[in-house]
Amino acid sequence: MTLFDPSAFIGYLFNSFLLGGIPITIGLTVAGIVGGLLLGMVLAWARTSGNKILSSAARFYIWFFRGTPLLIQLVVIYTGLPQLGMRFSVLTCALLGLVLNEAAYLAEIVRSGFLAVPKGQTEAAWALSLSRRTTLWRVTLPQAFRLMIPPLGNSVNGMLKATSLASVISVEEVMRRADVLMQEHFQILEVYAAAAIYYLAMTSIWDFAQRRLERHFGRSTLPYKRH
Repeated sequence: MTLFDPSAFIGYLFNSFLLGGIPITIGLTVAGIVGGLLLGMVLAWARTSGNKILSSAARFYIWFFRGTPLLIQLVVIYTGLPQLGMRFSVLTCALLGLVLNEAAYLAEIVRSGFLAVPKGQTEAAWALSLSRRTTLWRVTLPQAFRLMIPPLGNSVNGMLKATSLASVISVEEVMRRADVLMQEHFQILEVYAAAAIYYLAMTSIWDFAQRRLERHFGRSTLPYKRH
């Protein structure tokens, strides 16, 4: 019995069943980040509002979802909510768990991004008679977004790997499909090595895209060079 079978590893690396989990993993990642960002923006707004009730509710939400494991949240949503009469599909449960969890982290990223923009920028915009909406979209948001790109990029990277936890509730993404193949053939190292390569490839591609985004949006902060 060999410790590692290279030919089996190559076979799993190009296995159509395992490859079929990649679109699901990417879909979960995109939906989790987009949904989490939208909810996170609402939480960030509530967190910084002058309303004590909204601010306290947002603080509690962030404290709770950041303080409890995503795995437990997914299991509770999948197995606990049906006991309360709320039943969702497996995919919906996974998306719900990922979005609710990610929103708690993205809310703090959004909040810190806006707080990092100097108040003088807003005051200068108002001095030029710009409306609050115009100031937000043309002055504050672009600067805040540039500051948020690095942590947001890290969140995408983390979400790509966090989707593997959805395998616990039987979502057929990469990790779940790797589990199925492992249980059929009992080639643990070969199957999970192939799955690891998939995750490395996806996170590496995103890392490249993130660096391009950082360079693009960071151009306005580069010192001017005379030619």
